[in-house]
Parts: sequence; C-alpha cells; structure tokens
Amino acid sequence: SLKGARVLVTGASTGIGEQMAYHYARFGAQIVITARREKVLQQVTEKCLSLGAQKALYIAADMASESDPDKVVNFALEKLGGLDYLVLNHIGPTPFAMWEGDMEHTRWLMKVNFFSYIQMAWRALPSLEQSKGSLVVVSSLLAKMTNPFTLPYSSTKFALNGFFGSLHHELAMKKSNVSISICTLGLIDTESAMDKVRSVTKIPAYPATEAALNIIIAGATRQLDLYYPWFTQVVHIMKELFPCATNYVIQNYSYNYNP
Repeated sequence: SLKGARVLVTGASTGIGEQMAYHYARFGAQIVITARREKVLQQVTEKCLSLGAQKALYIAADMASESDPDKVVNFALEKLGGLDYLVLNHIGPTPFAMWEGDMEHTRWLMKVNFFSYIQMAWRALPSLEQSKGSLVVVSSLLAKMTNPFTLPYSSTKFALNGFFGSLHHELAMKKSNVSISICTLGLIDTESAMDKVRSVTKIPAYPATEAALNIIIAGATRQLDLYYPWFTQVVHIMKELFPCATNYVIQNYSYNYNP
C-alpha cells in the first residue's frame, strides 16, 4: 500500500513526472514535487489534492544549481518528516540533432541529469535507510545502447546506470534497507519528446501515464530493473547478441535522415 507514503518526485511539472504525481495522489500518498516552473507546480499540486493525496506540496528548483538539489531534499524531509520514496525523474532540455561539439551544453546537462541525481540520493539515503525506503531512478534505453542524435543525453543516462548500478552493489554488501530501482524506458509520448522526434524517428511512442504507473510499481515492489515497454529489454538483448545487425537497422531504418 502507498497510502500515507512520503514521496518526493522530481521533474513533476509535465510528462512522466506529472503523471507519477497523479498516480501517487490516487494511492493516497504524501507528495512533494519539484521542477523549475512554480506556476505549473502549483497547478499539479492542486490536482493531486483533488485526486486524494494526503498531502501535496511543491518547491521550485533548478537542478543545474549546486545548492538546489540539497534544498529540495531538505524541504521534503522537513515537510513530510522523512522519505519513503525518492523518485529521480528530471531531465534538462537538449536538442535531438547531430552533435556539433557544444561542450558547454554537455557540461550543463551532466549537472542536471547526473550530478544532481547523485547529490539528492546521497542526501536522502539516511532517511530512506530509516524507513526501509526505495530510490527510483528513471533512465532510458539510450543508457543501454547507443543511438544517433542524442549524444549528450545518452552520456548522462549511461553515467546514471553506471553509478546507481554500482551503488546497488554497495548497499547490498552493507545490508542496507534501501532498494534501488533503475527504470529503462523506450520512447514515451510526452510533449517535449514528441516535439523533437515526431518527424525524425519511426520508433513507436508509448503512453506517459502507463510508464508512470509501471515506475511506481517497480519502486513499491523493490524491483532492481524495470523495462517499459517490455520489448525494450528484447531490443537491448538483440543489441548485445547481434551488434552489427542492430547498428545497421538503427542507422538505416530507425530514423528519417538525409545528409
């Protein structure tokens, strides 16, 4: 049961994060949400309360900041009295295009998509340890296999998988009470994603609300790995078994690209 569970969801103003907030609300959880836009967060919070959340609060934050990730966790710990679930979902905007050497953007994106994740996880771990809680990391199939047009984004997701996969081992070896769930998602029909890829890719998109529910279930049941939709795991296995064939399909059939 998630009734009364104390949950912090990042990147919750739109897309998957927003849908997770609504699902947690329907389960009767106590929720803190965060993103950059305060007005949108306020609207999501109001809807969460109308859907049945025991408590719904928000805090606006910039995850590229060195101080805001800690500020958000401290706010949730203070307002909720601890955490049962930390759901790390936020991402920074990045172009869907050939990489042209923009190092400044790549450094910035690494702050948002990677460094803030590990900063928040470290700050929340003592509370999660006390509550036998769960750390949920929203990742991507692009962290399992390389693709064109997403170099900075893929790099941050590969880093996430490496860090939290390794942290899982360390927590297990220390007999920790905290579980880690790493969620590998395919293309999801969020507005931001579809705006970028609609005319470029032939890959099918799947509903954000269903992805959000699967992520919540993975955290609640303490699964280490979630693949959504299910065939993302098959695609990953095919890439490992038949790399040349998979690369050929990616380069010649998955995208509409004319040099």
